[in-house]
Amino acid sequence: MDTFAHLMLGFETALSLSNLLYCLLGVFLGTAIGVLPGLGPITTISMLLPATMSLSPVSALIMLAGIYYGAQYGGSTTAILVNLPGEASSLVTAIDGYEMARNGHAGKALATAAIGSFFAGTIATVLLAVFAPPLSQLALTFGPAEYFSLMVLGLVASVVMAQGSLLRAIGMIVLGLLLGMTGIDVNSGTQRFTFGIPELTDGINFVVIAMGMFGIGEIIRNLEQEETRTLTAKKIEGLLPTKADLKRIIAPVLRGTMLGSMLGVLPGGGAALSSFAAYSIEKKVSPNSAQFGKGAIEGVAAPESANNAAAQTSFIPMLTLGIPSNSVMALMIGAMIVQGIQPGPSVINEQPALFWGLIASMWIGNLFLVVLNLPLVGMWARMVSVPYHLLYPAILVFCSIGVFSLSNSEFDIYMMALFGLIGYIFIKLDMEPAPMLLGLILGPMMEEHLRRALLLSDSDPMIFVERPVSALMLAMAVLAIIMVLLPALRKKREEAFAE
Repeated sequence: MDTFAHLMLGFETALSLSNLLYCLLGVFLGTAIGVLPGLGPITTISMLLPATMSLSPVSALIMLAGIYYGAQYGGSTTAILVNLPGEASSLVTAIDGYEMARNGHAGKALATAAIGSFFAGTIATVLLAVFAPPLSQLALTFGPAEYFSLMVLGLVASVVMAQGSLLRAIGMIVLGLLLGMTGIDVNSGTQRFTFGIPELTDGINFVVIAMGMFGIGEIIRNLEQEETRTLTAKKIEGLLPTKADLKRIIAPVLRGTMLGSMLGVLPGGGAALSSFAAYSIEKKVSPNSAQFGKGAIEGVAAPESANNAAAQTSFIPMLTLGIPSNSVMALMIGAMIVQGIQPGPSVINEQPALFWGLIASMWIGNLFLVVLNLPLVGMWARMVSVPYHLLYPAILVFCSIGVFSLSNSEFDIYMMALFGLIGYIFIKLDMEPAPMLLGLILGPMMEEHLRRALLLSDSDPMIFVERPVSALMLAMAVLAIIMVLLPALRKKREEAFAE
């Protein structure tokens, strides 16, 4: 009964005119940046963080969330029509989706992606509404030791799930932790890592680093690989799947939804991992496995369901524990901090309209996405032809204005440019920046909980292993590191990244 009453509060909040407009704007922008390869939700959310400061917290989070799960929809459009995924999570969709388009079934592929995405998003939102409140109540019983261990486990998991070299992923985590320590130590009042620069005494603004690393860095990378794209299907027909098609996609959609819902909650998981895993499983269990790679409709239904389910269940640890499961959720936590909201289990009790309004907006946003994706598919397809050299100057100007508006300081613009260059170098060195962002967000919180735990235990570090829940999470972190260090797993991981 309480859940029903809370959902009514959520819909009352989400259905206000302003929040409806921001939800529509978010999913529209999400679809657009999902369609345009090279942008993505991380870049877009980074650019829009300064703009959200003038919005109410619930409106800001509704819009940013819409951008994230909307991008999963949009990425499938170009994957199917142009064989060029707008999102990493749509890479697998392109395998069979593009073949379906070449065989004259582009409309059927697009409809399958939309149906699977809508169903998965709806179910994942139900799971969010059901499981988030009890998890937040459980988290309220955590002390500083449990929170510290939980954050250690989250960082270790992000290292384990990251692509490529384990050593590089650990290095990025450490760099993020060090960047998070820049500024004045709140306990002693001494300056740390400021190098005598007055502008660094307040620390490096999270928005500046995010816009530089994920905005400017990605722009530079994409400018050097601009491509000419041609649309496969000039006229898209047959947007309604037949009964036989629906019968074939029911099981893949259900399996993809279940898998994506589970993987989305895990630190380092997310939409891309879920889509790859769903495709691999579906290829093994499907009775039509011989058609995979040649235009199997199951090869579109399963990954599209998985990536959308994962996108929405990834909000569970962010909203209940204050722990980001991926880099986009780290940005969402940054948006909450910018709005003056402390992420964690107290949000559901102290900000019920925000919490339940965000959940209700996801159902509304999924409905908006079906309306936006199918009737406007021709417009989305034509957006792919926009040349990069016309698109990115506007993005650079927008980034600069946004960063300057944070504190009216030219120094922030220079810092954004510096981190943009660093981000580009990391990309060229195959160093994934997402673990660094998680370290940057979790670092200050980890330090705070570490100090609190040691104060409570009179500086006895055994508190972390004497408390059962804390000890369990630390043991899981150690086990994860041991597993990934096994020679066979490490070799397989690096070979997968090389491919």
